[in-house]
Amino acid sequence: MTSSLTPARILLGAVLALATLPLLAADFPAPAEGNWTLRDFRFRSGVVLPELKLHYRTIGAPTGIPVLLLHGTTQSGASLLAPQFGGELFGPGQPLDASRYYVILPDAIGHGKSSKPSDGLRAGFPRYSTEDMVDAQHRLVTEHLGVAHLRMVLGYSMGGMETWIYAQKYPAMMDIAVPMASLPTAMAGRNWMLRRLIIDTIRTDPAWMNGNYTTQPRSAQLASVFFGLATNGGSQALQKAAPTRAKADALLDARLGAPFPADANDVLYQWESSADYDPSAGLERITASLLAINSADDERNPPELGIMESALPRIKNARMLLIPGSDLTAGHGTAFQARLWKTSLATLLEQTPQPMK
Repeated sequence: MTSSLTPARILLGAVLALATLPLLAADFPAPAEGNWTLRDFRFRSGVVLPELKLHYRTIGAPTGIPVLLLHGTTQSGASLLAPQFGGELFGPGQPLDASRYYVILPDAIGHGKSSKPSDGLRAGFPRYSTEDMVDAQHRLVTEHLGVAHLRMVLGYSMGGMETWIYAQKYPAMMDIAVPMASLPTAMAGRNWMLRRLIIDTIRTDPAWMNGNYTTQPRSAQLASVFFGLATNGGSQALQKAAPTRAKADALLDARLGAPFPADANDVLYQWESSADYDPSAGLERITASLLAINSADDERNPPELGIMESALPRIKNARMLLIPGSDLTAGHGTAFQARLWKTSLATLLEQTPQPMK
């Protein structure tokens, strides 16, 4: 199913998909929640944590077709329940209708209700990587939930990065891989520079106190707002929302003044986890039907780098959907809007053969 990646073909596919999408999201069943503890979990660094807790949510019956969905950095599995994401996918007649599918939504290491620095270890919590997150989630799916094979792994942003790793590390585990808002290359360029600035801003704040602060360092929020505006939201959309300096100041003041419940150590670890991300060497190991979904206005993964066009021919069965940018899209956040790609996903699920049981 490998297809040409000419801009005209990619944009035409995206436009046609947009034209055929229904406008209303569907309802879906309330998720069930659970925890599982991995004993003596060994991180890639060699550090062993006696107990690593993974929190997860599931939608649909365990007898349904299993799919694994992975969230973005600083988020949790709960974020994928949002109307613009799960509301477009899990309801009756939607591509991942919960009456047919068993949807698994884990909280990655360091995120949500899974084990993280703020649980007590603070800066003594082991440094974790994208591969550590993938390994832990693979064990959750296979050892705890008893799922031997997934119909699909789909991930947004950090979850997309995990999907690239998952698809090559456990290639026989899935029929379909859908990495979104991510690139199959080493963390580098502006993407890494701005992530490192979050990390350094927190670490060099005197209030951080080597992670042993008693009051949350203000730097975590300042750096997060800076990063969010620099690498998310879309240039056209932000210009439309803030066409004057007064409106730009008001938007910025609102973000800086909003509650910031995150913990500084958690934030630092979350962004640092991508430091050694690099799936580029193992792309030929991917056997799943792969659909990479990116947007033309993604500030962190700009298509003009040409990385995807070079990478996808190395995968046996891969293609890309590039969503055009506009003042209605959201830059890096564009791919989180499932209405923009769910028709393509439904087609992929329908056309990809299932293995014989």
